[in-house]
Amino acid sequence: MRILLTNDDGINAPGFAALERIAAQLSDDVWMVAPAEEQSGAGHSLTLTRPLRMRQPGERRFAIAGTPTDSVMMALGMVMKDSPPDLILSGVNRGPNMAEDVTYSGTVSAAMEGTLAGVRSIALSQAMNDYTVGNESFASAEASAADIIRRVAAAPWHPGTLVNINFPTRAEPLGVRVTEQGFRDYGHIAIERRVDPRGYPYFWFGYGREIETPAHRTDLEAVRAGYVSVTPLHLDLTAREAMAALAATLE
Repeated sequence: MRILLTNDDGINAPGFAALERIAAQLSDDVWMVAPAEEQSGAGHSLTLTRPLRMRQPGERRFAIAGTPTDSVMMALGMVMKDSPPDLILSGVNRGPNMAEDVTYSGTVSAAMEGTLAGVRSIALSQAMNDYTVGNESFASAEASAADIIRRVAAAPWHPGTLVNINFPTRAEPLGVRVTEQGFRDYGHIAIERRVDPRGYPYFWFGYGREIETPAHRTDLEAVRAGYVSVTPLHLDLTAREAMAALAATLE
């Protein structure tokens, strides 16, 4: 099995090194094409107004001066054009990508781009107890990702679908749950105002309150409870339940 690795934290990120170790348990045919620098929050953005630069710091290892989407496109359209991957793994992200975060996430968007190209794609992210640089732990992902990926990749795969996996902070997860995408109450978003040493104000966004579901079936709730969350996402954004009412309005 030929595997392509990418991410949004950059090719030298510790989570990418963790992904390399995970992929080594699955195949000896692993290729790495990832952003040269951190691209967190880049979403599904594509570089159109400047040329892309690519360098090769190692065997089957390529750094792209662009976004995660750029990296996947360069991998499929240039680096691996004559030998495309069977599977794309994006991550392991430093921090979870759950709920509406998937719309901002470069990690998830790289998997979306792979899905658009018809390649089975999985996004992997790790919740953190400590976000201090150098103290990040990817133990949970490294303990269980290879087995989960192996089983997910072997299962029936619906066209236009990617899989979003989030690992809890526990080094040994309690288990695996197939979940729905959660949502947060952004009516309760926290915006913190601070002042820099020169007296100018600046701001930090905080998350809104999680919306609880009756069966605790969302990605947010599963990871908080210590489980690995596995969420299938599809690229078709059509709100089919709204089509009839909208058509009636416009007739």
